[in-house]
Amino acid sequence: MSSIDGLCDRLTSYLTSGQIKDVRRAYTFAEQAHEGQYRKSGEPYVTHPLAATNILADMHMDHHCLMACLLHDVIEDTPATKAGLSKKFGVSVANLVDGVSKLKKIESSDDTLEEQQAENFLKMTLAMSKDIRVILVKLADRLHNMRTLDALDPPKRRRIAKETLEIYAPIAQRLGINDMRLEFEDRGFVAYYPMRAERLAAALINARGRRRDLVLEIQQAIEIRLERENFDVQLIGREKHLYSIYKKMRDKHLPFKEIMDVFAFRIVVETVDECYRVLGVVHNLFKPVATEFNDYIAIPKANGYQSLHTGLIGMHGVPIEIQIRTKEMDEMANFGIAAHWFYKSQGSSQLSSNRATDWVKGLLEIQQQAGNPLEFIEHVKADLYPDEIYVFTPKGKIVTLSSGATAVDFAYAVHTDIGNRCVGCKINNRLAALSETLQSGQMIEVVTAQRAQPHPNWLDFVTTAKARSAIRHDLKHRQIGESLRLGRQLLNKVLSNASLSLDEVDAKLIKAAIKFYEVEDFDNILKQIGLGDRQASSVAKHLVNEDQESEIAQLHSPIVIDSSEDHVINFAGCCRPIPGDPIVGHFSSGRGLVIHLDRCKNVIGYRKDPESYTPVAWAPEVSGEFQVEVWIEVEMFRGIIAELASRITSYDAGIDHIGFEERGSSLSVLKLHLRVKDRKHLATIMRKTRLMPPVKRVRRGSNV
Repeated sequence: MSSIDGLCDRLTSYLTSGQIKDVRRAYTFAEQAHEGQYRKSGEPYVTHPLAATNILADMHMDHHCLMACLLHDVIEDTPATKAGLSKKFGVSVANLVDGVSKLKKIESSDDTLEEQQAENFLKMTLAMSKDIRVILVKLADRLHNMRTLDALDPPKRRRIAKETLEIYAPIAQRLGINDMRLEFEDRGFVAYYPMRAERLAAALINARGRRRDLVLEIQQAIEIRLERENFDVQLIGREKHLYSIYKKMRDKHLPFKEIMDVFAFRIVVETVDECYRVLGVVHNLFKPVATEFNDYIAIPKANGYQSLHTGLIGMHGVPIEIQIRTKEMDEMANFGIAAHWFYKSQGSSQLSSNRATDWVKGLLEIQQQAGNPLEFIEHVKADLYPDEIYVFTPKGKIVTLSSGATAVDFAYAVHTDIGNRCVGCKINNRLAALSETLQSGQMIEVVTAQRAQPHPNWLDFVTTAKARSAIRHDLKHRQIGESLRLGRQLLNKVLSNASLSLDEVDAKLIKAAIKFYEVEDFDNILKQIGLGDRQASSVAKHLVNEDQESEIAQLHSPIVIDSSEDHVINFAGCCRPIPGDPIVGHFSSGRGLVIHLDRCKNVIGYRKDPESYTPVAWAPEVSGEFQVEVWIEVEMFRGIIAELASRITSYDAGIDHIGFEERGSSLSVLKLHLRVKDRKHLATIMRKTRLMPPVKRVRRGSNV
């Protein structure tokens, strides 16, 4: 274990003597505060914060961060207070120590629950948003704990290893701290899957012996060619890590031999210009694989990572992977956002660590929209395991998205308001569906409308955390308002049977109802009615005098449906009613009012329950689009589906889904989910479709 003298000697390379003196003062305070405390391994407790601080010193962190790391357990485990630290070491250090202490308080206990882990991650996000150095201290603390995991019992080792693999390693990757991420993964793998790790390590040692001569031959060939071209470079053979080998074998279903047959090298140069010139040399030396080239210098990864990646076929047909980068890029790749403090002090202007802080700000926005910690962690897990694509705005700005992202994800990545008002998109100047999967290099233009709103169907295809949380937040907000409005409408209809309106009900009876239902206010009762969680007639009985109770009955006048966009009025997927159809409604808990065709088989049971069943009717003017199923029996030939789709969309209908089933050798039944305005609109489409020669029959699909 390194001593404080050893740490201070190392700090002379980048800190002033005054700053080093402050670090030593912090150590002395921590040593005295932790006196008499020991770790599970039997070592004095102060060896832990000292070891964690050495990890941060490797990353060239500033002296305040190092001091906070030395002191990170004193508020939690000793009589020291934040106020005392602030007076002795300054506000900045005290705030950092306090931030780390708050994380310690809510760390998962031995009986870990998913909610506790989610709450832990939520608190980390809030701490990161205030000062990202808090999470760097936390990562160093966790890394040293992983290095000393053997002192704990096996169940606790597995729990900590699992949390490290699921949360801490991905955070380190997102912040661009590659060295730390790799160690988290390898140590977590060994602790969580000890037998798998042991077998894989043995296979790796065996393979390394067989490869040694070939690796040396390839490395010498590259060195000789670069020297001949007068390049002064650092050439490093990249060792494959246990966990990365295991993940490739598991995720890509590849045998160990295929993974180990790829040779990897890193070339570190002085300037960006040299990166591209060295790339030309290695492409001239060995044959490049066109699909294996990525330019992360021109288009950096979301965490700020920059490098040229290329794949080559080397001597004896051996696949080679090469990364080419500058020394500064190499520092950034290894230490990520932590390198910010070092390069800031060196006056470097080529810093790209703001990408990681942008990610943290994005997390904070998602947190503010999430309903609870579990919902929050569900949103961000996609962002912690990114397989990224890079697309462009019409002005040439690069936007990084997760693989599988759509134009809606892109719109929300640009700005939440643009996502909320999105109605269409152009991909490379071509009109495209909002659900179309984007590819790297495409130029995306979003079409917006002032009064547009997010659609619930978007949740079926968006992939990014920001889009998903923003859509859910908007839908939840609208549902609350609409359930309140519907609940008021339903209650007033019931009260009208006693010649009353809600505004005329005695305030004492309102208060009594609030007390009876154990809610904060009467709006909560109205929301429950609108969502179908409470019956309007039952509530009404609490709001009238005893002699009026007999007049309270179920609704007689129908509820009027005037839009497809009401989030507490749902249209049943079994029969898909559209304006003009005879309809009925029933209340479903959590969903509100569900509308069916009046002849739908699934509504028969509700007619017998007056508490759930309610009459409904269409308004004279109904806005929006309604989904309906249409079955088309057709002679199949190449291009018929495209021809039918073109005919249907020419009459202003949208197509959400096309399925088909074969009926003999030449006939098939196409089952289309269309978006139409009403029965008249549907009738026009069906009539025009029947006129097409290959079409034998057109009918509406329904559960009647």
